[in-house]
Amino acid sequence: MKTIQWYPGHMAKARREIKEKLKLIDVVIELVDARLPQSSRNPLIDELAQQKPRLMLLNKADLADPAETERWRAFFKRTGAEVLAINAQTGAGVKNIAPACKTLASALYQKWEQKGMKPRPLRAIILGIPNVGKSTLINRLVNKRQAKVGDRPGVTKQQQWIKVKQELELLDTPGILWPKFDDQEVGLRLAATGAIKDELLDYGDVAAYALRYLAAEYPDLLEARYGIERNSEEDDIVPLFEEIGKKRGCIVRGGLVDFDKTAELILRELRSGTIGKVTLEKAEHEAL
Repeated sequence: MKTIQWYPGHMAKARREIKEKLKLIDVVIELVDARLPQSSRNPLIDELAQQKPRLMLLNKADLADPAETERWRAFFKRTGAEVLAINAQTGAGVKNIAPACKTLASALYQKWEQKGMKPRPLRAIILGIPNVGKSTLINRLVNKRQAKVGDRPGVTKQQQWIKVKQELELLDTPGILWPKFDDQEVGLRLAATGAIKDELLDYGDVAAYALRYLAAEYPDLLEARYGIERNSEEDDIVPLFEEIGKKRGCIVRGGLVDFDKTAELILRELRSGTIGKVTLEKAEHEAL
């Protein structure tokens, strides 16, 4: 598979603008996908955020393996970040964001108090890669469709300040990816969850990667969803593709399995959580 590179011009511009705006920011909110918390982080955010207090939000926690989400929370907390698991779609955990920001900014509140200044709303920036749920989260925070939402990566193109009651002022930003993925597995994980536009990768390659991972880590979910058993020692993923295709009616003329249609089915059901709660990378591997 070719090296994945995806760095449109608007992303380079957003990176420059974010760097300029950071001097106005009190707290950095980093939004990641709970299904792949490390792979959905942008390494540039460490550079951009500098020493600002950081709140990490594990979004789409409803789609992730709960046990793995807890391990990832513990992992990131050990790095010094404040961590919350949320579901921006339903609002689960969102009410804890403002209090967490206040806790992170306690030194700033003390500074204002010492100077006899009246506290102002905290200024926070929300950073994350495309399609991780930033606009959905903002709309949930303000209870209105103030940020544009889309079901494909790269919908948010311009920065905007958004007030959250009297507590926070949020600077929404476009999603930014890094110039290239040195680890191709990171690209495959992102593609499996829809963070990379589908037309940039081969559906079959991505689905094969996802299916191989599911067979190794979540065989019970595969059996429950598709009624198939997987031999963990079997390397070839093609028979598994064929079995799923046959069971789900992905057949072309002559009774052959339509692999493209089967791949699309697998990815759609993985992304929607229909297969089950799945986390595509494990915190224990990061600790090694």
